[in-house]
Amino acid sequence: MVLEVALIDVLPGHEDAFAAAYAEGHPVLAGTPGCRSVRMTRGIESPTRFVLLVEWDSVEAHTDNFRATDRFDRWRALIGPHFANPPVVEHFLDVPA
Repeated sequence: MVLEVALIDVLPGHEDAFAAAYAEGHPVLAGTPGCRSVRMTRGIESPTRFVLLVEWDSVEAHTDNFRATDRFDRWRALIGPHFANPPVVEHFLDVPA
């Protein structure tokens, strides 16, 4: 399992519109083959900052099954207009305890 973490800063005053766009686009992302779970969080101290957490079967599930398809275009068309700047996206692996 790979965890995608995306730090998303939205334009001030767009927080509710961004959250609505996320809700509309959630099925597009969550329905992608290889996507295990999707969660969006919002900053308390920084309410214009959101963190998207997506669990994928692999990095390739993210890049090949989502980013390289029209699913990504539909997703980005919904949420992209609210970005203050491009999101910072990284992938992570669990560290065994």
